[in-house]
Amino acid sequence: MDLGDFDKCTNLVSLFLTQADRLGDSPMLWSKQDGRWHSTSWSEAARQVGLIAASLRRMGLQPGDRVVVVSENRPEWCLADLAIMAAGCVTVPAYTTNTTRDHIHILENSGARAAIVSTAKLGKALLPAIVQTDLCRHVIGMEALPPMQGGAYEVHAWAALLEGDAAKARAEIDERIATFRRRDLACIIYTSGTGGAPRGVRQHHGMILTNVAGCAQIIFDDFGCDEGETFLSFLPLSHAYEHTGGQYLPIAMGGQIYYSEGLDKLASNIEEVRPTIMVVVPRLFEVLRTRIMKQIEKQGTIPARLMEMALGIAGREQAGRRRLLDYPLDLVIERTLRPKVRAKFGGRIKALVSGGAPLNPEIGAFFDAMGLTLLQGYGQTEAGPVISCNRPAAGIKHDTVGPPMRGVEVRIAEDGEILVRGELVMEGYWQNGAATEAVLKDGWLHTGDIGHIDDRGRIMITDRKKDMIVNDKGDNVSPQKVESMLTLQPEIAQAMVHGDRKPYIVGLIVPDADWALEWAKANGEKFDFKALQGLPAFRAAIRSAIDRVNADLSVIEKVRQFTFADEPFGIENEEMTPSLKIRRHKLKERYGERMDALYRN
Repeated sequence: MDLGDFDKCTNLVSLFLTQADRLGDSPMLWSKQDGRWHSTSWSEAARQVGLIAASLRRMGLQPGDRVVVVSENRPEWCLADLAIMAAGCVTVPAYTTNTTRDHIHILENSGARAAIVSTAKLGKALLPAIVQTDLCRHVIGMEALPPMQGGAYEVHAWAALLEGDAAKARAEIDERIATFRRRDLACIIYTSGTGGAPRGVRQHHGMILTNVAGCAQIIFDDFGCDEGETFLSFLPLSHAYEHTGGQYLPIAMGGQIYYSEGLDKLASNIEEVRPTIMVVVPRLFEVLRTRIMKQIEKQGTIPARLMEMALGIAGREQAGRRRLLDYPLDLVIERTLRPKVRAKFGGRIKALVSGGAPLNPEIGAFFDAMGLTLLQGYGQTEAGPVISCNRPAAGIKHDTVGPPMRGVEVRIAEDGEILVRGELVMEGYWQNGAATEAVLKDGWLHTGDIGHIDDRGRIMITDRKKDMIVNDKGDNVSPQKVESMLTLQPEIAQAMVHGDRKPYIVGLIVPDADWALEWAKANGEKFDFKALQGLPAFRAAIRSAIDRVNADLSVIEKVRQFTFADEPFGIENEEMTPSLKIRRHKLKERYGERMDALYRN
């Protein structure tokens, strides 16, 4: 498809079916079973999507009904998503790390009438939520689900959904999608809100289509890519970044999607699959960089020296200070070191695209030096999610996130906030008018990020206006949610959590003075606030309080380590505002090193 076709396309289902009709028996989706990769062709995928959509309609689902999907990345995730939309319904992706309480919020907020879950293990958190909310009338298991007492829902096996008249099902879909518009709701993707409860971003078909067109233009124009590109999917499909970039971009390009077996097998999967394009998060690059450097250093002095020279050349290239001697040295490195590194990525990589969290420029420079093209993008779930991306044509500079994509308007507000406008912007949050009004003003999305545009049109982000924590894997964590739960515990008076660009969340804790006094009396200790904090038993009591909170948090929200503050947060020490909100920047100035040290313990 060319870019004009994206503009004419009215919905994601017709995009898929157009490709399926054209590509027929060519492989589309791959998964590993019993040690071997097995494919699902485009035509077979279309057949299954039609039958599943027909089955959803027979269950009584109506246009606009929401259907929750809880599954690890696998072919059935893609098929379910397309089938839900083909039935005229709305997909509601949910993270596999969600707790029962998280699922309750999403079920209640979305009003979902059906849920699709992949395994019995994931069903353990979802099914109790379905019973408690009593909203879902149908639960579909990709694999066998455990029996659950109570709940007025019907359980359906995935295989049963694939029965029926495929030709009739396809005809019904063709008739149905002919009425779809680009502004129609495609999915609701939940992202953490500053007030604690996740907010449902209303993503319409045109939002994703225009995002895909912008991404495809970069790949077509800057890399000369064509059909048959190979993608390896491993980021959660419940995240907008993978949903758009790892699923609908390959569909639009007529590519093949391989589903990784998991992070522990990702390195071997890369070498087996030999992807041409990968959508990744910075944390993966950090891990791979460390691994590659260690492997090169083990090979002896000469490879280590070549790596050092390659890094030097890349650094001078970025700074525009390349020396004449660098050119012959670069030829030597290209023939010796870089082929070995590229082989670790399968040897066919055209572009590695980083998003979801900020990328350290040093990481980008390292992969440049190793002969791999690394592009940093920027976006938000509220914007499809891709707003901009580095591209060779504009000059790759790793401390920027590149120029805005096709069809995206960006301007900088007077206070430095980045504002975005275009079809990629959401129409609002699901059932949350107040939150919508706070970020959508006169058609502009207020991103909450501070930055500027350089002389080559590239966006440079300098700060985050909002308080959201984005960990090193690109997951969003609402600090206010975790902090409010911590301070509900009788042992804890105040708390601040920390973890931006870090692998997990840590906490800064102020124990409750009254509780501490009672604890000291009960344990025969003198009431000295500072001295108590050094006692293992006192620390263990605070740890128990944190663990109680952790039991109700998802994996990415759990507080793994903590340290004590020297004194309560107050207005006098400028650590709280007059309205009693904590001043994060002040606390980070005072305790930043102490909290960072928790990651080294």
